[in-house]
Amino acid sequence: MQVREIVKCSLCGREAVFYQAFTNKYLCRECFIEDVRKRIANEVKDKRMFSERDNLLLAISGGKDSFVLLDAVSHFHPSSKIIALSIVEGIPGYNRQEYIERIKKYTKERGIDTVITSIKEFVGYSLGEIVEKSREMGIELSPCTYCGSLRRRIINVYARELGADRTLTAHNLDDEVQTIFMNILRGDPERLLRQHPLSPKLSDKLVQRVKPLRKIYEYEAAFYAYLLGFKFQETECPYIIYQPTLRARIRHWLYMLEREAPGVELRILEFFDNLLLDRTNKLKELNSLPTCRICGEPTSIGRDVCKLCEMLEKAGIEPKYNYPKHMGKWRAKGEG
Repeated sequence: MQVREIVKCSLCGREAVFYQAFTNKYLCRECFIEDVRKRIANEVKDKRMFSERDNLLLAISGGKDSFVLLDAVSHFHPSSKIIALSIVEGIPGYNRQEYIERIKKYTKERGIDTVITSIKEFVGYSLGEIVEKSREMGIELSPCTYCGSLRRRIINVYARELGADRTLTAHNLDDEVQTIFMNILRGDPERLLRQHPLSPKLSDKLVQRVKPLRKIYEYEAAFYAYLLGFKFQETECPYIIYQPTLRARIRHWLYMLEREAPGVELRILEFFDNLLLDRTNKLKELNSLPTCRICGEPTSIGRDVCKLCEMLEKAGIEPKYNYPKHMGKWRAKGEG
């Protein structure tokens, strides 16, 4: 009978359950969870993402990363100063009610209020209906482009109406490094600078967005969610087949590099953080962003119509947004 050799945790000597390749350490369950939480808290502090006084809106999708964000942040920030927002995209066969119920359950267990809304509630059409109309108009835009633009708009509007000081999204290290290379290959220095964690907001209508998981690998987030028993949405979005091939190719290349040189993605991110810091500070010298003549929300410099309104109009949809009313949770309490 072959006896299984027990590998011990590099930190405490208990049985290890995880190998952290970029540090060459074996970690037990407790040390792994503590390591992830500590690294998230340290990144928040190091990049001045938010303070204990700030009111936070957490964008919760129901995927593994968003549950890791929810759990980790709830361990070092008061639950009374956190609200979770979940947006139902309206994709046929994808947005199941059971996932919404899980989000409500996990947030309630941590004493956090949850707001559920949908793309259809906000703009009058579900994502599936928008994609269908765009195809009828012969538009080749990826469904991900509509979804990303709408989600960002909804998150910002709800954060502003609730009186949040920051919006938190669950982008992990893999997401961040892939986006860096996408912006480089597209020749888009403005987006590259705005990606920096210390990039200033350029409009009073924007709520500062931060990414506490930006130095956590995707595989670490997945294992963290597994250890804590989160049942996250595993069904792939049916629009995945329209995923931009550029990101897919960059992802494949980075995974190959990471296998050969563990920690390379962390080093890339830290390199760009340091490289762009001075240039990011210069963004503070820019004037406030102009506003869209259709919706009144901020748009890019040199544009009088925002990208979202432009995309909807091309799809044959007149942009009419249903803004939430009488929310002001924190303002109503005199906080924030």
